[in-house]
Parts: sequence; structure tokens; C-alpha cells
Amino acid sequence: MTRLRPLLAGAAALSLAFPALAQQEPADGDWPHYARNHAGQRYAPLADITRDNVDQLERAWEFRLRPQGGGFILAGTVPSVVDGIMYLPLGDSVVALEAHTGREIWRHAIQNTTVRRRVTYWAGDGETGARLYYNGGNEIVAISAETGEIVETFGDNGRVGFEVRYSYPPSIFGDVLVIGASTPELPTGPLGNSKGYDARTGELLWDFNTVPQPGEIGHETWLDEGWRDRPGNNMWVWYMTGDVERGLIYMTLGSPAPNYYGGDRPGDNLFGNSILALDARTGEYRWHFQTIHHDLWDWDLPAPPVLVDVEKDGETIPALAQTGKPGLMYILDRRTGEPVHGVNEMLVARADVPGEWYSPTQPIPVAPEPLSRMWWTPDDVVTEADTNAEHVAACHALLDSYGGSFFNAGPFTPFFLHEEGDPPRASINLPHNGGSNWGGSAADPTTGYVFVNTSESGSIGWIEERDPEGDYGRGTAASSQEYDRGSLSGPGAYSSFSASFTDEDGQQVNLPCIRPPWGRLVAVDANTGEIAWASKLGTTPELGEDKQDTGSNNTFGGPMVTAGGLVFIGATSDGIFRAFDSATGEVVWEEKLDYAANTVPMSYRGADGRQYIAVVAAGSGFGPPQMGPDGPLNNESLITWALPED
Repeated sequence: MTRLRPLLAGAAALSLAFPALAQQEPADGDWPHYARNHAGQRYAPLADITRDNVDQLERAWEFRLRPQGGGFILAGTVPSVVDGIMYLPLGDSVVALEAHTGREIWRHAIQNTTVRRRVTYWAGDGETGARLYYNGGNEIVAISAETGEIVETFGDNGRVGFEVRYSYPPSIFGDVLVIGASTPELPTGPLGNSKGYDARTGELLWDFNTVPQPGEIGHETWLDEGWRDRPGNNMWVWYMTGDVERGLIYMTLGSPAPNYYGGDRPGDNLFGNSILALDARTGEYRWHFQTIHHDLWDWDLPAPPVLVDVEKDGETIPALAQTGKPGLMYILDRRTGEPVHGVNEMLVARADVPGEWYSPTQPIPVAPEPLSRMWWTPDDVVTEADTNAEHVAACHALLDSYGGSFFNAGPFTPFFLHEEGDPPRASINLPHNGGSNWGGSAADPTTGYVFVNTSESGSIGWIEERDPEGDYGRGTAASSQEYDRGSLSGPGAYSSFSASFTDEDGQQVNLPCIRPPWGRLVAVDANTGEIAWASKLGTTPELGEDKQDTGSNNTFGGPMVTAGGLVFIGATSDGIFRAFDSATGEVVWEEKLDYAANTVPMSYRGADGRQYIAVVAAGSGFGPPQMGPDGPLNNESLITWALPED
């Protein structure tokens, strides 16, 4: 079978001229987009709050989220702030608030749908006033930023509908609204294309097939007609980044379904697991970089890249940094997709699932080094010194249930076929769904540091012939595929490499079976590709004071950095909101919240002239409600902090 390599199209991209998008860097005190600017840097150029005075922060005002939302509905939410006004989605409504007091200015009620994550702010164009756009799943709706009323001149009386689900609001680049589909993870279904719309009228400007059709770039990477009737490689995270000077947008795409078996989709499967650069105005292809060829691990790309210029060999290179679930960071020239510090196509192991197509190589960066562990040996199993005897016993029982012998070949370890009656033959793969997930990265443009939170975990199991009655996890129940990961209800089930014990309060606590740390905040110097520092992120209070400094899972949140030399982050399961020194990684401030801040913090200047830090603390919705002494807490809130008034 002929081996097909993805195109970088570097030379072609360099020869093209990209018109700049007519949109400037935000005012210093504003936070208009999810990651503040189009580059996705989450960098607030405000320095009132510094390393020296951050310990004086006090709560300024709070806005209670319930009964409007909470949990999964508001996890990941980041408001927009422009000219002292904050715009906040609440699930069943959108509100405008005074950003220095929290006083409600107007409320836009939403019927028969749910608005999550954010609203999109557009400043208008002189003739058209400022607008907000939201999406409940099947339509973009435009409302006035001044009043909250529907803008009836947009689309059909304020609405533009879709034929497939697009779960989150569009990103805005100049006067173009860009949105990616969140198609279901099934082997067949309708195409889910990325689309661009006119922000004034709602007119469709372009769409782009994320599963290339006949005659399109990348179509040849789908062998044996595996592209046919394949739903689009989805874009399931809720914003894109872009280079406004060059008119480029960067979207990150998920893996093609099914997640753990690809016998019906041989080939590299573009544009799955790819950073895709398009012309924002036309949707034309410019370049791509595929981080995984033929994904078999559900390691789809979550958050988009963060853009940062790097200095190398006396040259300034406009670059981007992309992270994802495998715990690797790719630093690429954002004009062409060419690696800045090198990427090697490394030989990886293959397994024996009938009909499966295994890529012989996968791209591994020369620098930075992996941000998460990718190799496993028996010495990596937790000890009583790490956790406790009960947890260690549970981990060894899990290992024993698989026969006690495991396969691990480092990065991209595959899973082997297990047939009924066979002795156990399990693989352990790191980092499972750890690495860098929803939270993505922040960057300080003044230093070239990129900040990313990572989780450590592993997966253990095999592939088996699919049982129509088996439980294969969320999103796979309706699949008709031939093989799948081990049934979650079967013996030796495919599972996370973790185990549970009962704490002193009688609660079940599930922790990884690899030795801590289980979560870190990492600073990478993008100029050199070296890790500048790595600090533990999160604790495990259930282990007691002497062992709780473990780092913890931080899948559902990300960092923000300020000109005051601080990195703020929630994200951790212990519910603590922290500030790190951006130069050293030292924790310089923290506060325990009622709910975990599973989102990205923000910073802005209020109408009173003060710098504020803000974050939505609403948990993730993936676990039990936060409990207080009198039962479930009802304190899901947007919380703000500021220095004391003079």
C-alpha cells in the first residue's frame, strides 16, 4: 500500500498575498473575545496587580449564576468586556452588566435553546452598530450590544439556521463570522463543514469540507473510499484564532469517527487531528499540519493554537504553538505550517486488529520535549508513600485483572485484539485524555513564554469485536462498527488507568495509578523550545495534608497571563484559584472557591479605573454537585477581584 504523507504547502503559502483584516488589537482594558485577542494569547496588558501586591486582592463583586445555569452549561464560560460593559451568557439568557459593579443593564431571554461558553462581540463598522452573536445549536442569532434586542436585518429576522449542529457561537475576524461544526462522533452522517458568514447580513460567504471530497486537497489520504458519507472532522472547541495581518484563521479539528477503530477509514484521514489554516474572507485552503496520522486514541485537537512571535538565529518568526491530548507542543511558522524547532516522523508500534490501518510513523517535536509522560514501566505504579495502602491495592488489583503483563512502546502505543477466551493482553498508553485539553494555552508576547496546564493519566485495555449490547461509552452507542475498545461492562474493560478507594468520610475517591504529579502548569520558552519551568498544579485533599501536594486533573480550564507578571488559573478539581509568578512558576496567591473555576480567567479595566480579575466558578457538570454542610451548594457565580480602593 502506498504511503501518503500530508502536504505542508509551505512554498505555495509564501507566494500568496493575504489582505489584512480590518480589526485592531483590543484596547488595553478590554477583553472582547474568548481569549482576548485574535491571536488567542489571553494576555492582559494591565500591570496594576503585580507579584508584589497580588496578596492584597479582595473580592469586588459577584454575580450569582443559578437558576439560569451552572454545571456543564456554564463550565468553560468567559464573558466579553468592552468599554466597561460585560456581556455574559447564562444558558437561558444573555445579560449585560456594569463591569465594575455587576449591576445588570439589560437581559435578553432565550427560548427553547441553551447558550453556552460565550457570546461573540462585533464592534460594527460605522454604519452598523455593535452586535453580539450567540448560538444555541442550530442557528446564529444577532442582538444589539446596546439594548439586547434582536437585530432583524441579520439573516432571517435576526437568525441564520444550520442543517447540522454547530454547538457554539462563531468567531469574528474583521466582518466575517466563522464557525465549525460539532458533528456527532459516528462513522456515517451528514457533512459538517466549517463556514464563514457576513457579520452584517448573515449571508453565507464560504464553506470548507473538513473531510476532503473528490478533487479537493487531502482527498487522497482517504483510501478505499473511506471518505464516503463520513461526517466532517468536527471542531468541538468554541473559538478559533487568527493572524489578522495575513488574513489567516486557524481551526483545530477532531479525529474522524469511530474513535478507537479505523479499519473502515484507511489512510492518514485529513483533515482529522490537524491545524488548518484558511483565508478568513474566502475559506480557501492555505496550509495544514496533521498532529496524528489515522487517530486510534481519541486524541483529537481541542483548543486552537496561540500565536506568538519568536526570536531564533537573529530572525523574528511569526509562530504559533499548538498543544493537545498527547501532551506534545508543536511550534510552527504560522505563515506556512513549517516547524520552527523541528518535528521528526518517528516509527511507532503497530497492533493486530483485523482490517486496521496503522500509520508507521507519527510526528514528534524535536523541541519542546513532551509535556506529559508517554512511557510506562512497572516502576511508575503508585506506592503507599504517594497515596495510601488502599489505593495502591486497588491499582494492583486493576493490573492483576488484566493478567499483570502489559505492552507499552512509548508514544502512540496501540491496543491489540482480544477475543473471547484469550488470555488478557492489554496495553497501557499515556497520557490517555490527559495532556492539554479544553484549557489550551496562554502566551506573553513580551517574553515569548507559552503557558499550558497538563494532566497526567493513562488508559489500559484492548480492542474487541463489538458486542451490540456492550457499553462502549458516551457517543458510541449507535455505532455499527466492527471493532471497538473493550466494553466498559466487560471483564478487563478498557478504562482509565486509575482506581478508587474510600476516604475517611466514606466517599469514593478515584485517582491515577501512576505516580504523581498528576497535574502541572508549564512555561515553554517558544524562542528556544525549552521548558522554562514546570510547577505542580492542584492538590488531592483526600490524601491528607502530608500527601496532598500531588498536582491534580485540570482538563476543563486554562491559564491567563498579565503584564503584571502573573499567570492566573483555576481548572483544578480542588477548587482553588491560583496566581503563579510568570517568570518562576512560584504560587504567589490562592483562594478556595465553592465551585471549581473550570474555564479561562480574564482581566479588564472597569469604568472606575481599577484592574479586575474575573472567572466563572461553576464546576464541570461531570461529577456530583459541590456539597456544603447543609447539602448541595448553590454558589455558582461569576467572581471578580481587585486591589483595595485607595
